[in-house]
Amino acid sequence: MKGLDIRPASLDEFAVAVEWAAQEGWNPGLDDLAAFHAADPEGFLMGFAGGEPVSSISVVRYGAEFGFLGFYIVRPGHRGLGAGMTTWNAGMAHLGDRVIGLDGVVAQQDNYRRSGFVLAGRNIRHTGVPKRMSAGSPGCEIRPVRVDDLSALAAYDRAHFPAGRDAFVTDWVLPADGTQRQSLVAIDDGRMVGYGTIRTCRTGYKIGSLFADRPEIAEALFAMLVETMPRQAEVSLDTPEDNAAAVAMAVRAGLAPVFETARMYRGPDPHLPLDRIFGITTFELG
Repeated sequence: MKGLDIRPASLDEFAVAVEWAAQEGWNPGLDDLAAFHAADPEGFLMGFAGGEPVSSISVVRYGAEFGFLGFYIVRPGHRGLGAGMTTWNAGMAHLGDRVIGLDGVVAQQDNYRRSGFVLAGRNIRHTGVPKRMSAGSPGCEIRPVRVDDLSALAAYDRAHFPAGRDAFVTDWVLPADGTQRQSLVAIDDGRMVGYGTIRTCRTGYKIGSLFADRPEIAEALFAMLVETMPRQAEVSLDTPEDNAAAVAMAVRAGLAPVFETARMYRGPDPHLPLDRIFGITTFELG
C-alpha cells in the first residue's frame, strides 16, 4: 500500500488497536495494554495513512531467541489494499531470525503457513458463568502473590514459556494499584508448584496464566480465582487442546468452547509442557 507509514506506536496510539481488537470480538482485558506495551515498547507497530491509523501488529521480542506476534489487524475499509502485508513484513523485520509464535484464527492458517509457520496445536477458549467449585485438597498452600515470590515465580514461568519474560511476569502478577488483575501462587514445602492470574475484561473475566504441576492444583487455583469474581459473571479460559485435563476442568466448571486458535511457530517448536499448562497467558503475547 503506497503512502503507508509504519512505525512503533506509543502506548496511547496503540490503544486504538485495542479498540479494534474489541470490535473483532477478542474481548481484551481492561488493563492489558500497559503490561503488554512495556514488554517491548518498540514492538507495537501501526500503519498510518494520511496520519490516520489503519493497521496494527504486535511483535514482542523475548530476548534474542524468541518473539510472539499478535494484534494483526487492518481497519475495515482499508482491507485488500496491501496494508496488511506491508504491516506484516515490518513486523517480521522487527523480529528478525527469532523463533516466532502466534495464536491465529484457524481460517488464516494457510496464509501463516505460506510465511513459514507450522501448526503446533490448538488453543480452545472456554467461556461461561462458572460453577462455584470447591478448591478440594490440592496438597499445597494457595495464597496471593508476594514480592518475595517473584524470583521463584519468574523461574516457574520460564519452564512453561519459550523464553524468559521476567519483567512482564512481574507486572502481570503484581500490577500497580488500581489495576484490575490479581494472581495466586501454589506453594508446596517452599517450592512453587503453580500460579494463576485473573483479570477484568470488556465482558467478564479471563484466567491466564494458569500453570500447575498437577491437575488438582490447577483446579484449586481456578476455583479460588473464580471466587474473586462477582457471581453470574462470565469467565474465559484458553486451554491447550492437547491438555485433556485442562479441557475437562473447563467443561466441569460449566464453561463451553466458543472458538479456537491455531498455535503456530516459525522455527523449531519449543515443545512446551502442555500437561502443566491449563490456561495460556494471552492470545496476544503468548
